[in-house]
Amino acid sequence: MAKLTKKAKALVGKVDREKFYALNDAIALLKEASKGSKFDETVEIAMNLGVDPKHADQQVRGMVSLPNGTGAIVRVAVFAKDEKAKEAKAAGADIVGAEDLVEKIQKGEVDFDRCIATPDMMALVGRVAKVLGPKGMMPNPKLGSVTPDVKKAVTDAKAGALEFRAEKAGVVHARVGKISFDDKKLAENVMAFVEAIKRAKPSGSKGTYINKVSLSSTMGPGLKIDFDTVQSA
Repeated sequence: MAKLTKKAKALVGKVDREKFYALNDAIALLKEASKGSKFDETVEIAMNLGVDPKHADQQVRGMVSLPNGTGAIVRVAVFAKDEKAKEAKAAGADIVGAEDLVEKIQKGEVDFDRCIATPDMMALVGRVAKVLGPKGMMPNPKLGSVTPDVKKAVTDAKAGALEFRAEKAGVVHARVGKISFDDKKLAENVMAFVEAIKRAKPSGSKGTYINKVSLSSTMGPGLKIDFDTVQSA
């Protein structure tokens, strides 16, 4: 069994695994836990939902733009040609292409985080669906990543717009900022994400929809959050 560091030992006495923390208290504790860290840790949220994504009417999926961004550098690839390609580049897209982009992806060169396409490019994108799909990067018109307005799509992606999707066990994970963010900004991001999940409640969800909300940082503890404080912090 690995030995605990002094920092980890000190946290053991401060973290109550059974306690439901107020959102602001949880953020403060995560910040305390990150002191001395050699990098700016990512703050992540996990939500356990009362859904079974295997059923079509219980799938939870959507997009949300956090009010204060995620603090992460997002590399964006765009399938577009001619004027739309120029528009994408001007908006800040990192990679823009068509057949050449398909070839790169087929070679395993997926050096981007988000993928956007104009509608006329979808037949081409279909050639790499087996690569992009499992990575959660396949452009989707319902999520705004298949659109003629590539300028807005690229701008939103660069600003930290997040795609969320419930996994097999009904759990949704997402990054909601960096530990260096102001407490208020982190709280605003958490609340915005929770509201997006609430709005995405599927028609087939019965009983309790949101069972648990947890917050953690890259190297810090996982903290259960008092749901009432997420809505009123």
